Amino acid sequence: MKKVSILAIKYIVYGVMVAISIVPFYILFYLSVNSPSRSYFESMNLLPDWQFYNYMEAWKQSNIGLSIFNSIVITVGALVLLVLLASAAGYSIARFPNVFNRTVFIVLLLCMMIPAIIVTVPLYTLMKDIGGINSRWAMTLLQTSTMLPFAVFLYTSFIKSIPKEIEESAIIDGCTHFTAFWRVTFHFLKPVNSSVVILAGMRIWNNYDQAIFFLQDSSVRTIPLAVSAFFQKYGADWNLMAAASMIGLLPAVLLFLFFQKSFVKGITTGAIKG
Repeated sequence: MKKVSILAIKYIVYGVMVAISIVPFYILFYLSVNSPSRSYFESMNLLPDWQFYNYMEAWKQSNIGLSIFNSIVITVGALVLLVLLASAAGYSIARFPNVFNRTVFIVLLLCMMIPAIIVTVPLYTLMKDIGGINSRWAMTLLQTSTMLPFAVFLYTSFIKSIPKEIEESAIIDGCTHFTAFWRVTFHFLKPVNSSVVILAGMRIWNNYDQAIFFLQDSSVRTIPLAVSAFFQKYGADWNLMAAASMIGLLPAVLLFLFFQKSFVKGITTGAIKG
């Protein structure tokens, strides 16, 4: 009887947590399908007007299709570079713990503690000097460098949990450390790859603070900038903003659903061993 009571309490707690998490998304969806006369969430009326023309109007006014393309190019490009560079760096730090590698690891950890907004001014100067303003490739490199310390930390912790004997066997068979990593060890990194893709991908996809400085032209703006276009000087078009936000959420949700099976394993394994 006691076990049943504890189980019931757990399910109640879980239910409350899920409800709290769902409420903001329901309010966003509620606003996205309401008529302009109902621009705010009315607590006494939980049913919207089901006006889906907001989505068509938001797509048209914000040119959100181009913004989605820009976000995909920047996010995918940054994630590919991030996985390749961070996994190689994490392998070197985990397998060759010399003074230089430990120093680099400590420096990367310190970089994680610096808010990105602090370095905006020197970054803007650098981006301007290399012709990176209003450029997708420059924004891709910027996002890669911003997320690199975090990714290296995850890869280092995870690779430490992989037995060295696997690589040593490959080296005995004639592989170098480089080929042993890419041909053997890298295949065991699927869980941490998923974690990096989800965590870093969400951060890059939703980046606004840097995008607003470096992607000022409408032809290269990303999803957050497209949504912010509905905020005006004397108010905001909440219905269209909510519709644009719902459209922008879809690729991120699909990304999470695709990698969710390996996500938790990548986080917990690295955390326990690291």
